[in-house]
Amino acid sequence: MVYSFLVETYASERLKTLNVWSMFRDEDLDVRPHPRLDRDRTAHEHMVHQCQSEDRWFRTMFDIDLGSPPLPGTETRLAFIQRYADDSGRRLARLREKNEAWWAEDVAFFDTTHSRAWTMVRRVAHTAHHRGEQTTLLRLMGRQVHSVYGPSIDTGGLPIHDALTINAYPDIDSLIEGELQGGRKAALPGPGSHPSTERPGR
Repeated sequence: MVYSFLVETYASERLKTLNVWSMFRDEDLDVRPHPRLDRDRTAHEHMVHQCQSEDRWFRTMFDIDLGSPPLPGTETRLAFIQRYADDSGRRLARLREKNEAWWAEDVAFFDTTHSRAWTMVRRVAHTAHHRGEQTTLLRLMGRQVHSVYGPSIDTGGLPIHDALTINAYPDIDSLIEGELQGGRKAALPGPGSHPSTERPGR
């Protein structure tokens, strides 16, 4: 199926999102680590937005309605992880059932129309954008950041220095099991001895 790459991209993106959520500590959720962040989201608010926004997009643009509330009953970090893992997993299963004609069909996208394939690309970009904001929050809080798409400073620095890609967890099942046990994320080597920029002299 020509659009299968979109399904697999969504599958990988849900793991990336949950891995980032696992990097926060419970006490981080409502912290604004910089005085100029009063107009931006906390980690808690990002989790609310991810769950509600994805629910809305899938109901109105992909015609996939899970028939359940998008937010957990108790808004803890682990509850958000479990709810999003479950809901996104059910959405993924529904996406795997769709054929090429469904993906190519034009649907309403806010005040315009686009194909569902185009809309999924925008959905992935939307999620990645907010995930970047969340890793910035982690940095401001002094937390370690595992890989999201490739090496990070905490996994050894830059790819040109042979830094490794080290995800917090390799899959969602081990992520939930590990977080239920208090956190079993992969160990990180730290930045190493090389500069963390391609232009260290500037």
